[in-house]
Amino acid sequence: MIPRKRFGQHFLRDPVMIQQIIAALAPKPSEHLLEIGPGLGALTMPVLRLVKSLEVIELDRDLIPELQARSQSIGHLHVYAADALKFDFSRVKKDDRLLRVFGNLPYNISTPLIFHLISFADIFSDMLFMLQKEVAERLAATTATEHYGRLSVMAQYHCQVDLLFDVPPSAFDPPPKVQSSMVRLTPYQVYPYRAKDYVVFESMVKQAFGQRRKTLRNSLKGTINDEMWEQLSIRSNLRAEDLSVKDFVEMSNACF
Repeated sequence: MIPRKRFGQHFLRDPVMIQQIIAALAPKPSEHLLEIGPGLGALTMPVLRLVKSLEVIELDRDLIPELQARSQSIGHLHVYAADALKFDFSRVKKDDRLLRVFGNLPYNISTPLIFHLISFADIFSDMLFMLQKEVAERLAATTATEHYGRLSVMAQYHCQVDLLFDVPPSAFDPPPKVQSSMVRLTPYQVYPYRAKDYVVFESMVKQAFGQRRKTLRNSLKGTINDEMWEQLSIRSNLRAEDLSVKDFVEMSNACF
């Protein structure tokens, strides 16, 4: 099967790396597992052998017949022929089990896909993804660092983010031009900081990082007035990258 550039396909090949990823996933038959972008089944088939029942989302319809044929003697594989960016993940949840989601995410859609996935955070127990290293670093970044931004704040509002290990380009066919990393996102069952109005919080984070070189007083003009700044413990001459998740929640709650 020839990888397609339009799908951002890089097929995982390295057996040692595959085993390392499966060890990090540690799947159990009692769990409800969902893979995004199974490709040629490098992770799919070994996981299916362990759990006997697995669901996957695959956009490239040409890959589906081969996946289904290879899985028949291993276990039950249910394939959703769909675009993960538009997929309603709540339709997969059929019982009281939270979903465990994993996959080698296409690099060309990984950031918008993460934003889409965290909107379903309350039905996931964890998410284990291979991403472009830079995206993984953005997810896990701390305040006032190079990679810290809107993605960091929104992901860390919903999840604990753990960088696990790097995956070299040589592990793929064709080798990507970038380094890859495995990252685990574990949605909070009890949120450390809770926005009173999530839409306001989300909008404020987007607005602040949309003009990240400006001070907060300027980037959030029209949202937070002078009187509100006086009540807040956050200085208005800071920039978006200086604020923690807690700070953004405090600011958004002041607008509630």
